[in-house]
Amino acid sequence: MLQFESINVHYGKNRVLRDVTLSVGGGEIVALVGANAAGKTTTLRTALGLKAPSSGKVRFDGEDITRASTPERVRRRLVLVPEGRQVFVKFTVGENLLMGGYRRSDRDAMQADFDRVYALFPRLAERRHQLAGSLSGGEQQMLAIARGLMAKPRCLLLDEPSLGLAPILVEEIAATVRQLAAEGMTLLLAEQNAVMALSCANRAYVLESGRISLEGKAADLQQSETVRRLYLGH
Repeated sequence: MLQFESINVHYGKNRVLRDVTLSVGGGEIVALVGANAAGKTTTLRTALGLKAPSSGKVRFDGEDITRASTPERVRRRLVLVPEGRQVFVKFTVGENLLMGGYRRSDRDAMQADFDRVYALFPRLAERRHQLAGSLSGGEQQMLAIARGLMAKPRCLLLDEPSLGLAPILVEEIAATVRQLAAEGMTLLLAEQNAVMALSCANRAYVLESGRISLEGKAADLQQSETVRRLYLGH
């Protein structure tokens, strides 16, 4: 569904992605694992058109979208849940969700998606009239994911959803990721937390200094000596 073909990205003279080639098949969870500043966020921003590559191609559903605008990619239902949640803190939970669907033309069908995300995240249903800025970090992360789901993504890009969360909340987010995949959604999960990411994913890529250094089935990478030493703590 989503493909990078030899993508290079520069910030000024600094090359931050180096010949990155990866693919995400329909219905897969693919993990992009790497340390801070490895290039994970830049990869997702490039996928969504927020950063233009210096060379290479991005394809979605087989079509070249390298020069497509971000609104056009969202219209195709490629959706990013950004690092740091970035909820609208002075809006209520319900208003944040409404913003997630602002480009949708099927407004009559949105109530069903409100019901869906409230069923997925019951705590958001309880707090639907509460300001997003008053939520806990875990609740804000749930809201960020739920807001992304209101755009009816075919491919959801998740940038560090476990960042700063307690272990019990990390497992809740992981369970949500697995449930979305079980329902047929395609996900690209960028994470420093390799334990969480590899426990969810079908396949994974390891990104080091802007390059893909390892790739394969997530279960195989969990057994890789390099991955275990660098990312799994043993």
